[in-house]
Amino acid sequence: MFNLKHFKTRLGFIIHKKLRQTHRISHKSIEFICLLSGATLVALFSLAFAKLSDLGLQWNARWSANYPLAVWFILPLGLAALSWFTAKFTPYVGGSGIPQVIAAISLPHGKNKNRLVEFWQTLWKIPLTFLAMLIGASVGREGPSVQVGAAVMLAWGNFCRKHNFAFRGLSANELIAAGAGGGLAAAFNAPLAGVIFAIEELGRGFVLRWERRILLGVLAAGFILVAIEGNNPYFPQYQGAYSSQYIYLWVILCGVICGFFGGVFARLLAKGAAGVSPAKIRGWVRRHPIYTALLLGLMLAALGSYTKGQTYGTGYHVVTQALSGELLQPESVGIAKLAATVATYWTGIAGGIFTPSLTIGAGIGSQIAAYAGDLIDPRLLVLLCMSGFLAGATQSPVTASVVVMEMTGSQPVLIWALIGCIVASFISRQINPKPFYHLGAARFRQRVQEESKLKNNDVNP
Repeated sequence: MFNLKHFKTRLGFIIHKKLRQTHRISHKSIEFICLLSGATLVALFSLAFAKLSDLGLQWNARWSANYPLAVWFILPLGLAALSWFTAKFTPYVGGSGIPQVIAAISLPHGKNKNRLVEFWQTLWKIPLTFLAMLIGASVGREGPSVQVGAAVMLAWGNFCRKHNFAFRGLSANELIAAGAGGGLAAAFNAPLAGVIFAIEELGRGFVLRWERRILLGVLAAGFILVAIEGNNPYFPQYQGAYSSQYIYLWVILCGVICGFFGGVFARLLAKGAAGVSPAKIRGWVRRHPIYTALLLGLMLAALGSYTKGQTYGTGYHVVTQALSGELLQPESVGIAKLAATVATYWTGIAGGIFTPSLTIGAGIGSQIAAYAGDLIDPRLLVLLCMSGFLAGATQSPVTASVVVMEMTGSQPVLIWALIGCIVASFISRQINPKPFYHLGAARFRQRVQEESKLKNNDVNP
């Protein structure tokens, strides 16, 4: 017999359950939309940064070729001006940007946590890197894109949480990691590399919950840029050999050489100009950073004149030429690029070392190829040394091999590149035991904490 009361009760229960499920689905949909919106913002900022950087590189190539003598004035004075402005007005945007992100993740939750990736200050990274490229400094935009991406995603996440839209379950660290990985993925047009970078580099030594929302945010930023710009490698598609006779020996050779130079490079960056100066002038270097930047600018001008402009900017055209199988002239352009990048970093201006490191590796690979002759495809040596030097500089072998693989479309060479990167990382660690990015992060973290203590002492005498 039909029971009307039971039917009403059952129907009410089903309707209530469906309403609750609909609410949950709606909430998840809103959070997914907010996550995609944040990833879109990261991708768009990275795209705008890329376009502005390309413009700076084009203008630099034009004016430095037409007015070679002007380099001797514009580079030193420009570096001095940027060094002064950065130290005085934007103290947390100097250098690569990756150490700031790592330091922000490692800081305890509180007022100081967001200082290194504060949105409006971090945005200065874009015009300051553009100006550095315009005058001819040896910088890249990928590290800065990581800091900008972290700042954008954190600001968007805080906005969404403030208005109770989404991200109530995500911490500041997870938002920073998602934005930073997305920034790298969008900068290199390499979604997979962004995920690997976030896990291997940002998560090193810290406890981060790798929720699928974080990884999805990183991938989304990369895929959104791919949708806008097309699925094209950052560098021209690799057309060289995928293997060679005695390939193991060549891989180990490239790994050892690049690991040595990568370790020296990282150690020089970490020590700074004062750290490598003779004891008699060390104090002067520390007290007069602007004059030091002027002298380093003269060094950059000399290196640029020697290499006919190949040490300026990111070195994209140097890598393109080397990957096409042409031997670089002069043969020492890789070492010259290393010196130019170190000198630029010592000034304290905004600018990354990621792409310059790939250029250094390409130069070293081309120089090895000049001695190898016909024993091996020079393009393969260039590819192995690009990933090997980046691994030596950062001590992140998986990130280095995957970044180069995605940037050049060289998937069949990935296993050899990974082996070479592991060798390079091991050799580099003997020269510079702690990874460079994490050394820099420790300094930024200490600086923030000391400034906070001074501020608290002033407030509470």
